[in-house]
Amino acid sequence: MSLIDTDIHERVSYHELFPYLDQPWRRYISDCGWFQEKHMPYTQPTVAGVDRADAQAPGGKPAGTDLGFMQEQLLDSNGHEYGVLTGALDPSPSSMHGWHEMATALASAYNDWQIDHWLDKDSRLYGSVHIAAQNPAAAAREIERVGSHPKMVQVLLPIDDILWGDPYYHPIYEAAEKHQLMIGMHHNEPPVHFGKWPNYFIEWHTLIPTAHMNQVTNMIFSGIFDQFPGLKLMMIEGGFTYAPFLMRKMDQQYIDLRHEVPWVKRMPSDIIRDHLCFTTQPLEEIKKWELMQMIDQMGSDKLISFSTDYPHWDYDSPERALPPRLDEDLKRRIFSENARNFYPKLP
Repeated sequence: MSLIDTDIHERVSYHELFPYLDQPWRRYISDCGWFQEKHMPYTQPTVAGVDRADAQAPGGKPAGTDLGFMQEQLLDSNGHEYGVLTGALDPSPSSMHGWHEMATALASAYNDWQIDHWLDKDSRLYGSVHIAAQNPAAAAREIERVGSHPKMVQVLLPIDDILWGDPYYHPIYEAAEKHQLMIGMHHNEPPVHFGKWPNYFIEWHTLIPTAHMNQVTNMIFSGIFDQFPGLKLMMIEGGFTYAPFLMRKMDQQYIDLRHEVPWVKRMPSDIIRDHLCFTTQPLEEIKKWELMQMIDQMGSDKLISFSTDYPHWDYDSPERALPPRLDEDLKRRIFSENARNFYPKLP
């Protein structure tokens, strides 16, 4: 069965970006020892950090840095038809606090590096446009610069403390819609509730869907999909089991409070069915009847796209992630056709 993987992490070191970085940005890294800092240290889940121990590339290189090894371990062994790269420049340039010029330079260098070293080297791989969204005008220029590349399928935004429905970010969506790029939102930082950080990584990992729900709710009630009808949103690395609850809850609130958001013209669940898709990973261990019940509650079997999250430690194998004995048509939708229909630039 054809397989389209909607979340694969290629990884780069800053020094590999030097050929694509102008001065003074390159000098800050080479001479001043600058590096991006994560906002919160967290417990490493495995001996290999956030990655599978067996995904370490030859020569001791970090997982996700060697195309040949990724081809052998992931693409060839699973029979991938296509894979969408979501990167691992961590944290995302859009998550940098301050120094937006440096963030913009890093995003641009990353895009050129991604095209040269991955997209042009394997016909199965498609890419995400990285931007520094703190400066929407510069972000829109970057989308204009590389968005027309035939193998760029989405604009990547991190799920962190920014609510992306704010009108401030409309230039990004306008540029994305122009180039038939969807929006991919990927889990990035710990979900923050009432200004408090989680104490433990297990909290962080458990509550990832709450951050996704926050973004979906904000995007829909801010009217993003009413203003940009050609735009779609892929929610990445948050699973999908929260979606039935969220759709029901948003519909009920819309019935009660629709006067507050008169620009939203449809039921939220209808907007979700028309504009959203959810990657499977990390998928809880569920039975067939549970999956079918969720699909029935979502009112569509077109909202779920398979992802492995390779090479992370909680990688989902296509042989084990979904419950057994599913209908062949449903498997085909989840494993490939939903993603193919979601991304207009996929063949």
